[in-house]
Amino acid sequence: MGYKRSRAGFPFLSVIVAAGLGLVLAGCSADRYFMVPKKDLTELNSSVQSQRATLVTMEGNAAVRHEQLLQREQLSTQTILEAIENKVEKPVCPPIPPQPACPTIEDTGRADRLKGKVIVGEVEKLYLAEPGLVYTARIDSGAETSSLDARNITRFERDGSNWVRFDVPVPGTDELVTMEKEISRRVRIIQASAEDSERRVVVELQFAIGDHKQVAEFTLADRSNLTYEVLIGRNVLRDVMLIDVGKEFATELPKNLKRNGDDA
Repeated sequence: MGYKRSRAGFPFLSVIVAAGLGLVLAGCSADRYFMVPKKDLTELNSSVQSQRATLVTMEGNAAVRHEQLLQREQLSTQTILEAIENKVEKPVCPPIPPQPACPTIEDTGRADRLKGKVIVGEVEKLYLAEPGLVYTARIDSGAETSSLDARNITRFERDGSNWVRFDVPVPGTDELVTMEKEISRRVRIIQASAEDSERRVVVELQFAIGDHKQVAEFTLADRSNLTYEVLIGRNVLRDVMLIDVGKEFATELPKNLKRNGDDA
């Protein structure tokens, strides 16, 4: 039997064989790029499942943390609300005690003057309006600020201002009288007998020497080891008093101000 030829002169069988060979080669090439071994698919599925479990765990942890945060916020808010509801009332400062002044009296005392200035000796009797006591004061032109013997000095706040509570001695006794004063300022004192400086509280006090009445600043310091409870410095002497160094008790307080058995 002879083979039929195509119009181009090629036998039909050759064309069929060539076409079949091409399909076989194409199938092999497709298997090369699209066929995945079953072993690799198993490992891929296992990795996907592991990642999915990890994501589920992370979501669960995030939900727990979110719930804990909400609980803390709610607890904090509740605490604040309870504090507002049961707020503590603002403490009330004790009332300011009345400030006594030197009394108006017929006997005004005695003090000599020179060109309008009071002549004082090295030591004078001084009446302190509060607490109404008479002290022996040393007149010292070398001290800048006057000083008062004070014990148990305690600072505190009243109506937004700085105050001080302190005790002053009653001359001739072991008794102490408590006073409260608003702090005027603080000063640094350097003593010749001490290496370090000392900060002292300064308050304003009303006093009288002879017939002279004045309000001046006094530093508060423990003078129990000194002879005189009060020291009068330049802040009082300046433009007001002259010192006669050869005299003591050059002035005289009004008779009804003399206390503690003092007749000087």
